[in-house]
Amino acid sequence: MPISPLSSPRTVPNSERLWFAANHPLHNTFGFPVRARLACRIDHERDVMAALRDPRAAGQRILVLGGGSNVVFTRDFDGLALLVALRGKRVLHDDDNDDAFHYVEAAAGENWHEFVAWTLEKNLPGLENLALIPGTVGAAPVQNIGAYGLEMSARCASVRAIEMATGKVVEFNAPACRFGYRDSFFKQEGRDRFLIVSVTFRLPKQWTPQTGYAGLAHALAAQHHASANTAPTAQEIFDAVVAVRRAKLPDPRTQGNAGSFFKNPVIDAAQFAALAAREPQIVSYPQADGRVKLAAGWLIDQCGWKGRTLGNAAVHDRQALVLVNRGGATGDDVLALAQAIRDDVKARFGVVLEQEPVRL
Repeated sequence: MPISPLSSPRTVPNSERLWFAANHPLHNTFGFPVRARLACRIDHERDVMAALRDPRAAGQRILVLGGGSNVVFTRDFDGLALLVALRGKRVLHDDDNDDAFHYVEAAAGENWHEFVAWTLEKNLPGLENLALIPGTVGAAPVQNIGAYGLEMSARCASVRAIEMATGKVVEFNAPACRFGYRDSFFKQEGRDRFLIVSVTFRLPKQWTPQTGYAGLAHALAAQHHASANTAPTAQEIFDAVVAVRRAKLPDPRTQGNAGSFFKNPVIDAAQFAALAAREPQIVSYPQADGRVKLAAGWLIDQCGWKGRTLGNAAVHDRQALVLVNRGGATGDDVLALAQAIRDDVKARFGVVLEQEPVRL
């Protein structure tokens, strides 16, 4: 069946249950007005291969899209977008060997923040430091999301995915995911090969609060915990994380952004020693392997970019890691701003910033 030219959105008749649409707008948190030549909503695992084997998918480039929270679109997508809308979450079982963990599974299309809140409602702490991160559960292992001293990889038991070329269902345990700092197998090699359908998390029964991150510790101290000399609950950490993020990060619903745009660079000890000799106030975090992580936001701020604009794109005035769409910006505008920031940071500090969102 031929695909209609890009004009206005319309539902494409389908003799099966699949939902297809031509010229379909693609949701993304930057708010860029981009469309896909053809889109199919994935409501069930069986929809993946049914969509790919549909005659309309023949010869099409494929894009897997969840919440659109970690992408920079520079133009319309001339192909088939698979819109992951898989829903469902459940408590699976305890570890029969050491009885140390609760196992919880969530479908890839579940909203991440709502899933974290649900685990606390079930009295299953362990993900509270990752509250209010935009996106879906399926995107979490791709980026190995992290915040306030915790990375998703520390709680991941396995990832269930479908190999799109064959339809084979593959279970990746945590080592097979090859998690790194804001990185994974799925980001490096699996993006065009696999569609993630669910993630299973391993949450510790003997939970201990993680409050070492300075911003989080300050927020909790502003409450009663420091004076009361009592450890915060998981719900209190969740609430503090939400408060901190809302105070310094823009809401994508009101100002387009993709959260932190740059990774915190990690450099070797010798490079850091030379840099610290020139910049004694530099913000840094020693790593277990002897390297040193730098605060990218501090580097950007020192180059004078916080709050500055370039065309219709800007650096947020409260968090230099966040690039925003001031209204009418394109993906190219945001990338031009990002490059200007990278150039200045490299010129002053000799450090190369790497962006987190994927360019499409």
